[in-house]
Amino acid sequence: MNSKKNIAIFISGKGSNAKNIIDYFHDSTKISVKFVFTTGENYDLLDFCLQKGVQFFSSNDKETHTQQQITLCSTYNIDWVILAGYLKKIPVEFISRLNHKIINLHPSLLPKFGGKGMYGKNVHAAVLAEKETKSGITIHLVNEVFDEGKIMNQYECEIDMGETIASLEGKINALEQRYFPNAILTIIEQMTIIE
Repeated sequence: MNSKKNIAIFISGKGSNAKNIIDYFHDSTKISVKFVFTTGENYDLLDFCLQKGVQFFSSNDKETHTQQQITLCSTYNIDWVILAGYLKKIPVEFISRLNHKIINLHPSLLPKFGGKGMYGKNVHAAVLAEKETKSGITIHLVNEVFDEGKIMNQYECEIDMGETIASLEGKINALEQRYFPNAILTIIEQMTIIE
């Protein structure tokens, strides 16, 4: 990778993955986290971003999300967008503007347990209800259909007897923290070579 790539992180939740990504790339010569965009108030993440020198934007107005995101991505010369627990559907207009350079993290082994409404505890409850023997995370490129973009990486965990939604969530979170940042770097490097 010849020049540093600028990334933005979109979230809808607490932001543990966003923090992990920001920390991972803090001194990187390859990736620069320019801003975090969240769909709700998150003062803890705001403080974290301020400490790390990363811009922070939030909006509760879903009518203006896309235009605001497009403007921010243009202003900060964003090369890639990372969805780290972002629950809104990404419009086709935005996907095409970023030339399909959007990476999503999903808390199951797609194509199982994906699609509208499949996020967070909903996914883990569905996995347990189907008596699956394993679950995991999927890191994929985003296209026009929820959770159906090209799968780039998957990491698995075993489901134990007596597994609960909370314990499975803990396992999934551990996989996310361990693998997601490096997977982002690898994907961006791979895709840059192809260009």
